[in-house]
Amino acid sequence: MINIVLFEPEIPGNTGNIMRTCVATNSVLHLIKPLGFSLDEKYIKRSGVNYIDKCEYHVYENWDDFYNQNKDKGEFYFLTRYGHQPHTSFDYSDSSKNLFFVFGKESTGIPRSILKPHLDHCMRMPMTANVRALNLSNTVAIMVYEALRQQDYNDLLRDEPTVKEHKGPHFIEDYEE
Repeated sequence: MINIVLFEPEIPGNTGNIMRTCVATNSVLHLIKPLGFSLDEKYIKRSGVNYIDKCEYHVYENWDDFYNQNKDKGEFYFLTRYGHQPHTSFDYSDSSKNLFFVFGKESTGIPRSILKPHLDHCMRMPMTANVRALNLSNTVAIMVYEALRQQDYNDLLRDEPTVKEHKGPHFIEDYEE
């Protein structure tokens, strides 16, 4: 199971986008307070579209609350601009393991007090010196899909489903001018 952990997220649009990614990938979201917004804000709903009610998420009072409840439940990885290894250097291929990917708040990231005991699992997405960090929701999507790629995408659909609200897997092939 892939778990996305947001440490004190500040921007509702990012969290809404991340909720949508969690629904699309069967990932679980963990939100650590304080949050910079209310979960019922229109911005969350707008970016999460109609999928937020399908998102499995848990809210925690602080880092200690989250960590004490989850520290023995899986492997933890921390995405930080101060990491020394690329996100692709770890093995996420065992889909029976719980993976926890921890992301910091948009303005300041993850505190050093949390990162230091986990230096061997701190990672950075490679980028130029012209950018301090990527957008949080983009980084989450990149990380989740790297783990899923290594797991051969588990049971995710590879084609558009054939149901009323979708066009089906042969939408392009069936096109005639």
